[in-house]
Amino acid sequence: MTSALEWFKSSYSGNDDSDCVEVAISHPAIHVRDSKDPRRTPLTFGPQAWSDFVERTR
Repeated sequence: MTSALEWFKSSYSGNDDSDCVEVAISHPAIHVRDSKDPRRTPLTFGPQAWSDFVERTR
């Protein structure tokens, strides 16, 4: 269940509150959502997929 997760703003998000990507970690998954619509189902990554995603988007 993702409603009990502690979400934090991604360091790659903009400085204003309008464009914010939020991330939550629940071992072993990493969840990503758009702060403008937190009720939508977040994207969920396993550890290796998250590592690959971060490495490729640097």
